[in-house]
Amino acid sequence: MRIGIPRESRPGETLVAATAKTASQLAALGYDVVVEQGAGVAADQPDAAFADKGIAVGTSDDVWSSDVVVKVNAPADDEVGRLRPGATVISLMAPARSPELVERLAAAGVTGLAMDAVPRISRAQSMDVLSSMANVAGYRAVIEAAHEFGRLFTGQVTAAGKVPPARVFVVGAGVAGLAAIGAAGSLGAIVRAFDVRPEVAEQVESMGAQFVTVDMEQEVSSDGYAKEMTAEQEAATAAMYDEEARAADIVITTALIPGRPAPLLITAETVAAMRPGSVVVDMAAANGGNVAATVKDERVVTANGVTVLGYTDLAGRLAAQTSQLYGTNVVNLLTLLTPGKDGVLTLDMDDVVQRGITVTRDGATMWPPPPVQVSAAPAAAPVEPEPVVEKEPPDPRRRLYAAGLAAVVFLALATLAPPSFLPSLTVFVLAVVIGFYVIGNVHHALHTPLMSVTNAISGIIVVGAILQAPIDNVAVQVIAGVAILLASINVFGGFLVTRRMLNMFQKG
Repeated sequence: MRIGIPRESRPGETLVAATAKTASQLAALGYDVVVEQGAGVAADQPDAAFADKGIAVGTSDDVWSSDVVVKVNAPADDEVGRLRPGATVISLMAPARSPELVERLAAAGVTGLAMDAVPRISRAQSMDVLSSMANVAGYRAVIEAAHEFGRLFTGQVTAAGKVPPARVFVVGAGVAGLAAIGAAGSLGAIVRAFDVRPEVAEQVESMGAQFVTVDMEQEVSSDGYAKEMTAEQEAATAAMYDEEARAADIVITTALIPGRPAPLLITAETVAAMRPGSVVVDMAAANGGNVAATVKDERVVTANGVTVLGYTDLAGRLAAQTSQLYGTNVVNLLTLLTPGKDGVLTLDMDDVVQRGITVTRDGATMWPPPPVQVSAAPAAAPVEPEPVVEKEPPDPRRRLYAAGLAAVVFLALATLAPPSFLPSLTVFVLAVVIGFYVIGNVHHALHTPLMSVTNAISGIIVVGAILQAPIDNVAVQVIAGVAILLASINVFGGFLVTRRMLNMFQKG
């Protein structure tokens, strides 16, 4: 079968569905691959790069007459008409928001596979185009914001004065949001983030940002995506969005709901209350936007000097890397669809991934697919209640008896022992108490250096016991011998453990 890679017809599009590297990987699966002339020029993939890899460079007719056509954007009406009946087209389609496209593909008798409908399960991560492109877009959003902000992100203290760090507020902690958090944090900004999914709080904090909490009930997502908020949740978060946006220098919004318009989170009143020079990057602009002032694909400056960016081509502004990632996702998908590596595309409708991306098949509408239950939180194991065993309350007189016995023993030792015994016992008791509280409060991450300290202490004990051993007293000699034995075990055991730990860091 032949795979065709056309030039994208969308105005200003810089991406290409396959690079020279990924096209050669498709050829290794047994396919004949043809790339339209000039398809990859904007992504630093000239025709010569494909030719050097043995990939054919042909005309538009050569590409659209192929058995399989792989694109980035959904095919336009005229492009659907150029597909031959029985062909397969693979691209981003947004089938939930484009029912007319699904109808056109079905009427044309072709098989449509939506790259943006890959189920969010572990096995399909290597094919998840949305995550690949969102990762690049989140990074680029921070770069665009930094350019518009025109000031330092990191705080500095100089002879000329102190420069405070920029404050960045990220709404939505999905792939794009986490990428934006990482980029803003690496530039030195103070980053705060919010998401309606409580399970992402740990991810946000692991990247050095502060997770903003709201006093409301938050449900763990069942499919990895944020859900539309209830009226109560909207009321609880509205005040928080307003407060955080007013305090921030840069706001980046990424909130999307699959198959639905983007929710409006930042109102016009909030934007009007932000400081002059602030920047808002609305990454949901393609779906209507999270910000009231957003205009799709436009840069808007409000009356109070707030810049609102509604760019929808953030990933395309890093065309070379995004095309490589997209092409790799396509290779991973076609590897799944070509089990024999014989250049024959085979669809298995029993496979949840293949069924999930199939929009139409040979003229039949296959959308929407059966739901795939994906829990983002581990299921809690059932805990059996332990049987309640009634215990008799302890006798309070036992403590009094024990304290009295200890006092009698101490007085006997103080009376019969030599005069030097009492000061030594006092030092010993204080050392035990202090050592218990000091060592017991040491963090587990410091246990390795703590072992070196205890080795040094054990060495002192060995020396002290050796000095006591020659004393002509059997009891002292026995105690000194036991001290030497135990301290030596601690010292040499510590050296052996340290040696084993060092071996872990040695190659070979």
